[in-house]
Amino acid sequence: MVSDKVINWGIIGLGKIADRFATDLANVNNVKLVAVASRSLDRANEFASKFRADKAYNSYKALAEDPNVDAVYVATPHSFHKEHAILCLQHKKAVLCEKPFAMNSNEVHEMIAVAKANNVLLMEALWTYFLPHYQLVLDLYKNKKYGKLIELKADFGFVTQYNTDSRLFKKEVGGGSLLDIGIYPIFVALSTLGKPLEIKADATFFENGADASCDIVFQYKNANAYLKSTLIEETVTEAIFTFDKAEVKINTRFHEPSTVTITKDDQSEILDFNYKSIGYNFETDHFSQLLRKGEKESPIMTYDFSKELMKLLDEVRVKIGLEY
Repeated sequence: MVSDKVINWGIIGLGKIADRFATDLANVNNVKLVAVASRSLDRANEFASKFRADKAYNSYKALAEDPNVDAVYVATPHSFHKEHAILCLQHKKAVLCEKPFAMNSNEVHEMIAVAKANNVLLMEALWTYFLPHYQLVLDLYKNKKYGKLIELKADFGFVTQYNTDSRLFKKEVGGGSLLDIGIYPIFVALSTLGKPLEIKADATFFENGADASCDIVFQYKNANAYLKSTLIEETVTEAIFTFDKAEVKINTRFHEPSTVTITKDDQSEILDFNYKSIGYNFETDHFSQLLRKGEKESPIMTYDFSKELMKLLDEVRVKIGLEY
């Protein structure tokens, strides 16, 4: 494929994240939003008008069948990821599927099998992996710039009014703290320290059974990771990496464009990455480049990584007694 080929994008599920994703498409070279789909035609028309998409559908199948669409961003609730990703893959559309990839490991394995059977690109849209500040911290870790990582602390918490009409609190669609935001601290641990030897986890629950907060400890041979997600407490939402020779901290809202503070020998330095976008453009550009090259799997967000991430989420759910 030509390196500057324009990738025509479609979006399925037109909520808040889709809005941000579409906003950042304007910061990616050689891409175009050509189609959007919602169960509500009014919503689809409104979204298409706002972001200048060519087509608005009230049928996800119709978008999947659109011959002008090269890639689809799936932004529906968690419980629909497998169904909608597979729909698009079976129509030979490359799929960037919002995190969490699916509801459990079985669904993730099924999605990957369909992608391979159809010889189509599929990737989990965990945007943090592609942000420059996070890539820098990964390089510091991998190159042992400050020695070994001996402790990790990562949290993600905010307070919002309990409302069972909101996707965030609906247990049946994967609502609750763990799948929605707990995935981020777990992702940080997996992308650095890897698979833990032991997992400890405790949770509190809303009256409908969705998890309100989750405290997790991943134990490794020579390190511990202390992870937290909560929908009932405002937390600093930082990721703090304690190395032998320095502390590296991704400052507040670590999962999105942020700054990094490095403290060594009582001296601190703040690295500012001068982000000009919301941050979704980095994963979108990566995915679009893969598609132009004819690649079928990301070398960063690999299938194995997504499988392991989902497996860890499954294991934490077992520990806290959470079933969907």
